[in-house]
Amino acid sequence: MSVNNLKVALPKGRLFQDVVEKCRETNLLAGEENLSRLSRKLVQVFPQTGHLFLLAKPVDVPAYVEHGAADIGFTGKDIIAEKERELYEVLDLGLGACQLVVAVPEDFPVSDPAEMPDNIRVATSYPGLTARYFQELGIKAEIIELGGSVELAPQVDLSDIIVDITSTGTTLRENGLKPVAQVLSSTVRLVVNRISYKTKSDSIARIINQMAELKSEKTGCSA
Repeated sequence: MSVNNLKVALPKGRLFQDVVEKCRETNLLAGEENLSRLSRKLVQVFPQTGHLFLLAKPVDVPAYVEHGAADIGFTGKDIIAEKERELYEVLDLGLGACQLVVAVPEDFPVSDPAEMPDNIRVATSYPGLTARYFQELGIKAEIIELGGSVELAPQVDLSDIIVDITSTGTTLRENGLKPVAQVLSSTVRLVVNRISYKTKSDSIARIINQMAELKSEKTGCSA
């Protein structure tokens, strides 16, 4: 690959389509028409731009970027904050807005996390953020890490409460839970490998500027 070409980590799942559409408006995928293969092949080079794209779980994107498998990547602020990788977070794209919240069963006797008892059991896919949150409140919490379906935990007495991502609150309500506090607000961020930021500075700066301009145009903000 040329020094002008970038290795780009794209997130699978709900963020994928919005991020790809954003990339189409920049030099990353400009002029590319057949994008359906992006969701089928894990690694591929688009000849029209020369950039290489790899498809990864959002939770893994920071690892690919930190270790140089990708020069840049796209993932949520929640994942960046949880993983605490050595990389640069350079731009908020404003996509995929959601919140990491403390949620409790409808009949739970305490609604203020600061008043919860020590040794409360908390199920979450974000053990780092959750532990830091309760530590800052001065509460000793037992963190139970789960890979998914966190809402199930209180129903089967695995945990007392949960900390999980929500955008509309529908899944929480359907499982008899209600949010009582926000731990973190999250949107998609552009992250950059620290070495690539120097060795491919021109190419990366161009993408950052293009995406920043697009965001300003859509929000009506001036640079």
